[in-house]
Amino acid sequence: MTDRRGLYQRIAPYYDILDFVGETVNQRKVRPQLLDGLRGRILDAGVGTGRNIPFYPPDADVVGMDLSNAMLRRADRRRQKLGVSLGLVASNVCQPPFPDDCFDAAIATFLFCVLDDGDQLPALRELARLCRAGGEIRILDYVLPEHPGRQRTARLMAPVVKFLFNASVERNTEQYVGDAGLTVVERRLIAGDFCRMLVLRHA
Repeated sequence: MTDRRGLYQRIAPYYDILDFVGETVNQRKVRPQLLDGLRGRILDAGVGTGRNIPFYPPDADVVGMDLSNAMLRRADRRRQKLGVSLGLVASNVCQPPFPDDCFDAAIATFLFCVLDDGDQLPALRELARLCRAGGEIRILDYVLPEHPGRQRTARLMAPVVKFLFNASVERNTEQYVGDAGLTVVERRLIAGDFCRMLVLRHA
């Protein structure tokens, strides 16, 4: 199993630079869609360096969770710079330290594409446990494009992305949704067909 914590501890100081192109071209454009309309207490699972922070709903109570303390320190600096209230917790998404039904919604931004296959179902089950009935779990990830030219580009970049971030555009998160007690209520390709947002609720 990949040592994700060790990987992200090492790359945290350089993460925003390493991911600059992806953030500029695709990610920054789609983050607002992930958070649009969410209210109440929100879990940002895999908060990373805090790139979602500028787009948090102003009246929401957000908790950011990440496996890497080094990434959380960078998120905290971004939080302070923007003057945003945000709780930060160091935890594995497969073993979060929160009670059942304590969030109104949960988001995971480019998290599941870095989770190994064996962690996909446990992570979904935990998000389902934490999110109240009727609340939404929104997952935004890179996926393998359907367009032949963009698909070739994605496959060409795959070894680099795997090496840098342990990320893959071919994680099949959706296959685990039913076993996690969830159902897909929306499936949306965004940023062309490079990114996909899954909106899940309790089945």
